[in-house]
Amino acid sequence: MSAPTRVLVCDDQVLIRTGFATIIDAQPDLEVVGECGDGRAAVDLARRLRPDIVVMDVRMPVLDGIEATRLLAGAGVEEPVKVLVVTTFNLDEYVYEALRAGASGFLLKDAPAAQLLTGIRTVAAGAALLAPEVTRQLVGRYAARIRPTESASGDTELTRRELEVLRLIADGQSNGEIAATLVISQETVKTYVSRLLAKLGLRDRVQAVVYAYRNGLVT
Repeated sequence: MSAPTRVLVCDDQVLIRTGFATIIDAQPDLEVVGECGDGRAAVDLARRLRPDIVVMDVRMPVLDGIEATRLLAGAGVEEPVKVLVVTTFNLDEYVYEALRAGASGFLLKDAPAAQLLTGIRTVAAGAALLAPEVTRQLVGRYAARIRPTESASGDTELTRRELEVLRLIADGQSNGEIAATLVISQETVKTYVSRLLAKLGLRDRVQAVVYAYRNGLVT
């Protein structure tokens, strides 16, 4: 049996923080290793405890969640920690800044508990996740402002099938939905996703969505 995913919960509202921790700790495959109420404490605890993922609020005292995310997961960080931003505020600018700072996921606090748990598992597994409410609208609006990694190139040649998969990712479809749409197995979808991310020099599915919009592959 594999070790549980180690989670650090950071939110300045005690009731929300405790609620998240209780929900997460009740799962046999997840373990809360720490809690804190501001971004600076999150950075310090994450560097000391080395969690697999940090569940991060945005608006907090001392250091906000965006800057804390940048310090933990941003470009140039030697040992980046995966960050799932969970906030009350469905503001486009917050989502954009969170992604630019290095977050691998973004959810709203009014999401069902099952969606929070799925988000944690998804991000911890190395994938990326955006709340369905914000995916296409947000990335379409800010695509021109978010830069893929330096190695990404609009001239990179993808196969027809890889382009199909990329467009479906940009449309917000999961691996299971892509498999059903293209009538192929989920394992095959995973292979295509891994291959196109490697070809384009992209970190995860979020950057793949951004790339698709920026290069006119979807509108």
